[in-house]
Amino acid sequence: MTRSVLIVDDDREIANLIDIYLRNEGYETAQAHDGEEALDKLASRSYHLVVLDIMMPKMNGMEVCRRIRETASIPILMVSAKAEDMDKILGLMTGADDYVVKPFNPLELVVRVKTLLRRAYQYGQQAAPQADEDGLLKIHELMINKATHTAEVEGRPVHLTSTEFGILFLLASNPGRVFSAEDIFQQVWKEKYFESNNTVMVHISKLRDKLEQEMGRKLITTVWGVGYKIET
Repeated sequence: MTRSVLIVDDDREIANLIDIYLRNEGYETAQAHDGEEALDKLASRSYHLVVLDIMMPKMNGMEVCRRIRETASIPILMVSAKAEDMDKILGLMTGADDYVVKPFNPLELVVRVKTLLRRAYQYGQQAAPQADEDGLLKIHELMINKATHTAEVEGRPVHLTSTEFGILFLLASNPGRVFSAEDIFQQVWKEKYFESNNTVMVHISKLRDKLEQEMGRKLITTVWGVGYKIET
């Protein structure tokens, strides 16, 4: 299946550069050059991933990301000239799955796109021991569906990003096991972990809040100084 990517950047030279590299990798691409145009394109058809700039006219990337997350869990790769840690954290807390700082190496961006797509649409193809033959995994009142990449609590959907689902499936497939931030990053992101990387913490926080809002109690436990786990 050919994956489709929406490139959102008001700098047409950068958008065209990203477009060329992604098309060379076999992806179908489309472009939008402000936030409103991006939302219009997303409303008119579905895409597998969005490459999203932050600083744009009419509506910035943060607001676009928030709007997308109201209805969809499509992977979002945020691109920005802002390199400060707090900017990255804000982007991730808003709902982005990954963050690339300008100027970037186009080949690195392609690798990150591939990683996000693999995580979103292929993660968990190897059956977990606790999943039944239909790929369903039940933890208390939480039902996780590996095949459809969805989770629900007593019939109510829990709207997760692909990254959040990857973390949840990893922890839920290994109840009682403590995973360090490094373990989670390497197994979900499939990349080398750097000690100062706080990406896992941000995604765990968002995932925990969503689950607690639906379940009314804590599911993911922090083992201080070690990592995170889910108890059955």
